[in-house]
Amino acid sequence: MTALQTVIGALPHKFPAAVLVVQHLDPRHKSLLAELLARRTPLVVKEAVDREVIEAGTIYIAPPDHHFLVANGHVSLTSSELVHYTRPSIDLLFESVAASYRSRAIGVILTGSGADGATGLRAIKEQGGTTIAQDPQTAEYGSMPAHACAASCVDFKLPLDTIGPAIVSLVLGDNARLREITG
Repeated sequence: MTALQTVIGALPHKFPAAVLVVQHLDPRHKSLLAELLARRTPLVVKEAVDREVIEAGTIYIAPPDHHFLVANGHVSLTSSELVHYTRPSIDLLFESVAASYRSRAIGVILTGSGADGATGLRAIKEQGGTTIAQDPQTAEYGSMPAHACAASCVDFKLPLDTIGPAIVSLVLGDNARLREITG
């Protein structure tokens, strides 16, 4: 969660995009992730609710044991089959984001174990979106970002502390700042 706190902590008040978060959590317990993340950002942080409208300036957290997808500007939650032994699956979210937002999509893989995320990042990249992976060398658990990098679908492999500013630069269209951040 520290990596996620670092990234969302870099997002400014009135951030003009929505942020969709999937974290593999124990489905047997109520998640406190939204409340914990809300302490690190001026943005609204909430657990996603099926069929709600996605709004800019809001961070939506996938509820435990539900796949989180988007379609037509709305949240869609499902309890369909596990993907890569997980539910929620970041691949399913990324694939739906790619289909919905095409070149405006930004996909980010942070620290984590397993291979979930690489397929979804590829979908975003194929639709003209932008993909970011935390540098596996800076990740507490480097497996997910390493799989994404190995899949050759990552536009930017960045240290954790530069991912939030890179996202802001991408959303705001500040290419000069993005070049400065990404080297």
